[in-house]
Amino acid sequence: MTTKTQTGLEAIADIFKQSADQNRAAFLPYFPIGFPDYDSSLDAVEAMSKVGVDAFEIGIPFSDPLADGPTIQAATQIALENGTTVRDCLRAVAELRARGVDQPMLLMGYINPLLAYGVDAFVHDAKEAGADGLIVPDLPPEEAAIFSSACADAGLALVFFLAPTSSAERIELVGKQATGFIYVVSLTGVTGERVELPPGLTEFIARVRENTSQPLVMGFGISKPAHARAMNGLVDGFIVGSALVRAGNEGVDTVRDLAKTLRDALD
Repeated sequence: MTTKTQTGLEAIADIFKQSADQNRAAFLPYFPIGFPDYDSSLDAVEAMSKVGVDAFEIGIPFSDPLADGPTIQAATQIALENGTTVRDCLRAVAELRARGVDQPMLLMGYINPLLAYGVDAFVHDAKEAGADGLIVPDLPPEEAAIFSSACADAGLALVFFLAPTSSAERIELVGKQATGFIYVVSLTGVTGERVELPPGLTEFIARVRENTSQPLVMGFGISKPAHARAMNGLVDGFIVGSALVRAGNEGVDTVRDLAKTLRDALD
């Protein structure tokens, strides 16, 4: 495993400081472990780590990914059919660290497999593997006490979501409980590539910023260099998933090239 000078919450905070110093948003690509197969998924993450991305959302495949659109659903189904388990995803993080990937990695997975693994055991093993935080789309903050406690003890981030439909009360609650950053959803619906980003994002982000000082990372629908450029000055970071997963059907080089194009658009 590589020796990181910062881990967990400190490492995540540092990427936002660095990107802000460069007057740009941070870029956090998503890619699921096990798609199109285990080795290729690690190769894709390693390749993206070399083109200037800031952090990673590492996908844990699940049979009912309610927040994900058809591209990621299909990819994670392939990963499941390949036999990819939660333990494989933890092993993947450790192997990526051993390969020299030093960007923060947040494990993105749904609650049922994590409960089956055991929350305390999972958080412990995630930290040991070299992960820096968790993103659990179907974990409401009102029911997150066990996760929050385990992550706090381990110094790992626990990210919650806000949508354009979120009330002021919800924004305040998430602002108090999220650590690392808040995942702001650009639209109501599931993940997937969009031709254009929806209107009203500036007003939505302003409403969230009135209630929290946490970094804001936008996802859902971001897929093109023009979308990436639009993130500069709007949010602290952004996630691209479906476009990179689609590129994964064409091979690691295609994933890397798309990630580089998105990252270069920020400068």
